[in-house]
Amino acid sequence: MKKEVEAATLYIDLMKKTLTASIYDESAWAIINSPTQEQSPRRISLQFFRNFFRDFLVKQLLKRSILLVKTKSFNILNRDEGRDWPLIGYTMVGHQRLENVQKCVEDILRNKVLGDLIEAGAWRGGTTIFMRALLKAYGVIDRKVWVADSFEGLPAPKNKDDGWDLSHVDYLKVSLDQVKSNFERFGLLDEQVEFLKGWFCDTLLHAPIKRIAILRLDGDMYSSTMDSLKNLYHKVSKGGYIIVDDYYSWPSCRSAVTDFRTEHSIKSEIKRIDWSGAYWKKE
Repeated sequence: MKKEVEAATLYIDLMKKTLTASIYDESAWAIINSPTQEQSPRRISLQFFRNFFRDFLVKQLLKRSILLVKTKSFNILNRDEGRDWPLIGYTMVGHQRLENVQKCVEDILRNKVLGDLIEAGAWRGGTTIFMRALLKAYGVIDRKVWVADSFEGLPAPKNKDDGWDLSHVDYLKVSLDQVKSNFERFGLLDEQVEFLKGWFCDTLLHAPIKRIAILRLDGDMYSSTMDSLKNLYHKVSKGGYIIVDDYYSWPSCRSAVTDFRTEHSIKSEIKRIDWSGAYWKKE
């Protein structure tokens, strides 16, 4: 039994390092994209010409399947807290937020809290892959992991209070086929994994999930966070967890959580995970 526990611990630890790409120095390299800020033709400057030629070069190379990257030194502290976007890897949440997922999963298993696990906002699927790996490591066969995402990137903000506009960022657009392939690479694409494709306002209301033990929110924006809470919070079992990836880093996300908790008189203590994430236990 001791050897089995040690093997499970080693497997889980390796999954964290692999999913965050912490074992690859190259994961810190940054993709060189086209400039995101437009400059008015009326104010032609040296920077305007630099952006113009860089944009032209990047697009021409992409047509030839060539990606430009800027080499950067790997910083374990940044990766530990999920402060950088890994060039390679399957999640950008960092070690501390993955360890929080592990802690919450172990608690709901130990206390037999009923329900499945779901993440609303999955990117490359890394955190949900980790959830499935935990169930595998602990021999759990009666729970599912739900992966909810547009698989088309972030939506455009609905208004000025909805959050920053990252709808144009191709780096955040990962297809459903690619996420499924990522699960498959780890041998974790099976009947215990379900996918919900589409905008949260369209998919979560009728999601065929009866009970939830862990609800992880990574939708960033006010509307996405509120859609997730309105449609899924009532399904979270007592003793289950609500994890908010962007509570401290996205003001719009925090506002949605505050408004929802106020409206429903939720008094459970919000606990900090790291510089960005927070969670609470449903009482």
